[in-house]
Amino acid sequence: MKRSLVGLVVALSLSACSEEPRGQLEPIPRPPGLKEPPKPEAAAKPTEPPVDPSKLALRWKVAEGAPITYQLTLELGGAAASDEPAPAAAKDKKGKGKEAPKEKPAATTASTALPGAFTFVLEQGNSGDYKLRVIPTGKGAVEDLGTVSERGFVLDGLQGVTRNLATLVLELPHPAVGPQDTWQLGTELLTHGALGPQFAIVKEGRRNRVKLASLTPGEDGEQVARVEYDVIEQLQGKYTPRPKPPTVPARGGDEEESDGTPEHSLDPVDANAEVKIVGVGEFLVKAGRWRTWEGSISTTTKGPFPVPALQVPPGTLKLRLTALEAPPPPATPTAKPQP
Repeated sequence: MKRSLVGLVVALSLSACSEEPRGQLEPIPRPPGLKEPPKPEAAAKPTEPPVDPSKLALRWKVAEGAPITYQLTLELGGAAASDEPAPAAAKDKKGKGKEAPKEKPAATTASTALPGAFTFVLEQGNSGDYKLRVIPTGKGAVEDLGTVSERGFVLDGLQGVTRNLATLVLELPHPAVGPQDTWQLGTELLTHGALGPQFAIVKEGRRNRVKLASLTPGEDGEQVARVEYDVIEQLQGKYTPRPKPPTVPARGGDEEESDGTPEHSLDPVDANAEVKIVGVGEFLVKAGRWRTWEGSISTTTKGPFPVPALQVPPGTLKLRLTALEAPPPPATPTAKPQP
C-alpha cells in the first residue's frame, strides 16, 4: 500500500514538471499548399552618389620647395571717376549764405598711394595649408604675409586692398564644378563699418558671380577651365558734412575767432559708390595654376563718399597676372641701431 502511494506521488510530480506553462501561445500551422514568404533581405547600405565626370575640383598644386609665383600689374586705365556736387551752403546767424567746407575727393588720395604691381608667392606650409607672401613694388614697400587653403581661400592675414586682390586672383570654388556652374568670391569691396556716423545708408546692391564658362582639352591630357568674373557692389547714402564752429569778432581787431559753439548743421548730400570687377582666366586643371588671367576694376564715387569704406583703389585699373620663374628673396628686417 505504501509503495503504491509513493509511486502515485512520484508520477504526479513528474507530470507537473513536464506540463507546459499556462498562457503560452502556440504557432498556428500553415494550411497545406501555401508557400512561405521570402525572408527579408538585409538592409542595403547607403551608397554615395556617383561622381559626375563633367565636374572637377579646381585646386592649387604647390610642390614642396617649388612655390608658385605671379606678378599682378595694375595699370591706371583712366582718371578716377568722381562726380561730386557742391555741398549745401550753411547759413550764419544773420541768415546770409556761407560757403560750405569742401570735401577732398576720395579718388586722388587713394590712387597715389597704390603700388603699380603686387607679387604673390604661394608656397607649401607645414600644416597642409599654403603660405602666401604679398610683395608690393616700390621703395619702402612692406611685405605682407597670409595663409590660404588649397583652393586659395584666405584663412589668416591680409587686409583691405591686398586681401581683395589676393582673393580675386587666387580663390577657387569650394565644390566640384562643371561648365556653366557659378560660385561666389569672398571679397568685401565696400565696408559698412568704415562709413562713420555722418553717413546714412539709403540703398545697397551686390552681385557676386564667378562662372566656369567652358572646359576644353589641352596638351598631354591637360584640361583648360575658362573662368569668367562678374562682381559689382553698390552703396547709396546721405552724407552730412561736419559744420565749422561759428566765429566772433576778436578783441581789438577785425579778425574773427571761434567761440566753440557749433553752427547750424549742413544739409545732407548724396554720397554713392560703385565697384565693378570683370575678368577672365584660363586655369590648368592638371597643373593646378593659371595659364592666363586678366581683368579690370572700375570704382566710381559721387559726393563726399568716405574714403576708408573703399576696399579697392578708386578709378579704372587694368589687371594682368604674369607667371614668374622664381620668387623674390624674403625681405630682410632692418637692424635697429644700437644705443
